[in-house]
Order: sequence, then C-alpha cells, then structure tokens
Amino acid sequence: MNIAGREVEWFPELDSTMLEARRDLRPGRVIVADRQTAGMGRHGRVWLSPAGEGLYVSIVLGVPPAPVLSLALGLAAVAAIGAGDLRWPNDVLLGGRKVAGVLAQSEQNRVIAGIGINVLQREFPDGLDTPATSLAMEGIETTREALLERLIEAVDRCVALPSEEIVRRFTAASSMVSGRRVTADGIVGVTCGLDASGFLRVRDDNGTERTILAGGVRPV
Repeated sequence: MNIAGREVEWFPELDSTMLEARRDLRPGRVIVADRQTAGMGRHGRVWLSPAGEGLYVSIVLGVPPAPVLSLALGLAAVAAIGAGDLRWPNDVLLGGRKVAGVLAQSEQNRVIAGIGINVLQREFPDGLDTPATSLAMEGIETTREALLERLIEAVDRCVALPSEEIVRRFTAASSMVSGRRVTADGIVGVTCGLDASGFLRVRDDNGTERTILAGGVRPV
C-alpha cells in the first residue's frame, strides 16, 4: 500500500508495530496494524489496540536519537489530527482526555517513532491513568488512511525542524509547560518552560527550579 509516497506495511494483526519495526530498521519503514496484541506505551504500559478502531503505526526515522524528537512527534500528531493540547512530553489531549500517545525508542542509532491515535472508539474501560477519548467521540470525522497520510507528512516535516524550533512550537501548542501547577516525577510545583533539549522545568514550592527528564505531568 502506498500512502504519502511511502510504501506502508499494513498488517491485520501484530504483537506490536514497534516490535515489528525492530526486526528491520531500514529508515523510512512505515508499519501499521489493524490490531495489536501487545501494544506498547511509555514506561511499560499497554496501549489498548482494538481491531479497526485506532491508528497504530511505527515509523523508522533516519535520524540519530535526541530527546527533542518526542516533542516533534507530538507536534506531528496534533498536525495530523488538526487539534489538540500537548501534555509534556508526548500525550495529545482533546477536552482534557487523551486521544493520542507517542513513544520514541532508540535502536542501533535509529529512532522508532510509535504513534497511537484513537480514531473510531466509542467507549473505553474504566481505571485508565488518564481518561481517554477518540476522534469520533470528539466529532472529528476521518478515515485511518487519510489520517495516516497526514501523519506521515507531518512526521517528516516536524522531525526535520531545528531543535529550538521544535521546543518553541511545542511550548506554543501546550497549555501545561508554563505557568501550570503540576505534579511531575514526584515533584509538585509550577511549570516554567522547557530547556534547550526539550526537558521540562518545574519550580517547586521551595522556589527551587528542577529539570524533569522523564515521566509525565499531571495538573493539581
């Protein structure tokens, strides 16, 4: 299948598109599955992947690893959807609910970009870390094929941006990276922007500015 000028490997079912990408790290590979039996989220979490209801894709990037790439992929997901608030480092929210997530993994000096977008779901299980939504539930009509075309183009565009421009655009697209009271990596404080590498800065209640290297943020 050719989409956005790229040959897309579209499988009815995989354990994980990320795992399939690891098996052949040729730059430019695009792997999609209708269903994943072991979809991968950040920090070992599972990405729910019901058959035919979401876009589950991994892309092998021909660039060296860099922390800022996660931010670039979040920007690409928002561009493909056409809406969304970015929660550092790589969740896309609509109406405060998670609609997409990004996972960037380094493999042999390559980066695998894993992106999951909820497209057609009408319900989600209870007990999720973050309440979820889908494009259909938010009134955004699209097909997975059209969404994938926009996503491929956006990933190519955003990954090619200079690091400082990625940081600037992510800051502009996020309501949480500046002036929000949050908890992050066990620290409670107010966000005060991103550093040059894209890491989050938080000023704790003692006035000490700390850099958050991993994890995520939650408003308090």
